[in-house]
Amino acid sequence: MTKLSTKHLLGIKDLGKEDIQLIFSTADNFKEVINRPIKKVPSLRDTTIANLFFENSTRTKISFELAEKRLSADVVNFSASGSSLKKGETLIDTVNNILAMKIDMVVMRHPSPGAALFLSRHINSKIINAGDGAHEHPTQALLDAFSIREKLGEVKGKKVVIVGDIMHSRVALSNIFCLQKLGAEVMVCGPTTLIPKYISSLGVKVEHNLRRALEWCDVANMLRIQLERQDINYFPSLREYTMLYGVSKKMLDSLKKEIIIMHPGPINRGVEITSDVADSKESIILNQVENGVAIRMAVLFLLAGRTDQ
Repeated sequence: MTKLSTKHLLGIKDLGKEDIQLIFSTADNFKEVINRPIKKVPSLRDTTIANLFFENSTRTKISFELAEKRLSADVVNFSASGSSLKKGETLIDTVNNILAMKIDMVVMRHPSPGAALFLSRHINSKIINAGDGAHEHPTQALLDAFSIREKLGEVKGKKVVIVGDIMHSRVALSNIFCLQKLGAEVMVCGPTTLIPKYISSLGVKVEHNLRRALEWCDVANMLRIQLERQDINYFPSLREYTMLYGVSKKMLDSLKKEIIIMHPGPINRGVEITSDVADSKESIILNQVENGVAIRMAVLFLLAGRTDQ
């Protein structure tokens, strides 16, 4: 397989296992590129990519922009906070105006689930979903699975627990789809109030005791509490949440085996993980950041339909 089966990257559920493996093998090549003294390749020269971020983002936005520049693409950055959206312009008008400038690809983050799908039905550019509400975040799931593969050799057969705010997390849903397609066993762990009722229908285990979850898993992906998406209190206090669902170095050291700690960022140090866990040898958080650039380079390259790296 040398090209993706989809025109856009709207969600992991649209990708086949072969698509994911093609993205990984392409990312392997680009990882070599970004570790060279000269980190640029001309693969997307004369391709114009617009980054449309209708929601705040630091890491994802920088990672995409860096990936685009490493591929020699022309990059246009658009931020909703300084746009005509504040004056009542619709999403479709905004995008049509940008497309009038002859944009080839659009990377979009939007607070509404389904926004990327809506866009893909109305414009001709290739669309990459950089997060749509609490729905999906496909490139994060790809870089997470790629990081597990890099550390453990393969994803198939591994036990991965996703801990924390499952209900409001687009990372959790995309990770579940991606890990299952690659043959991993998946568990979610958190307070009952933060685990949606439909989750068990996706074929994942549900555990409310953090200790038992950590003893079961090979990899723990720690999510932050998404207070900005919560309209009511789902637990009494952050302090109580940390006591029940925060991972400390003492807890890690007391396990009978070594596990890998991941985090999609940004980390709330002292809440979901302590600083000494974030900076420990078990943590691959910085590997995830580096792998994010390689994965996004691979996705951009493959969606552009290029065959020459």
